Amino acid sequence: PYDLIEDMEDINPMFEQADVALVIGANDVVNPVARSNPDSPIYGMPILDADKAQNVIVIKRGQGAGFSGIENHLFYADNTRMLYGDGQKAVGELISGVKQL
Repeated sequence: PYDLIEDMEDINPMFEQADVALVIGANDVVNPVARSNPDSPIYGMPILDADKAQNVIVIKRGQGAGFSGIENHLFYADNTRMLYGDGQKAVGELISGVKQL
């Protein structure tokens, strides 16, 4: 499966061209304040630029914060939809829904 994994610097430019970014269980590694807020404890941390996709679907078990303990501004962005629940089950339901289209 390692041949399917992209390096961050290779994948980040692709988010701007993506119709949808699907984020499963991630928090701090997709938090845009790491790029934009010098006062943030995660400022300067390399992140995935998922927020630059046209639409973002985030699947998380709950509303808890990540390791840093800070709010993730991606979760409140206009282009983001939150789906709470088990990641594997939620992805299965998304796939079923898309197949019915």
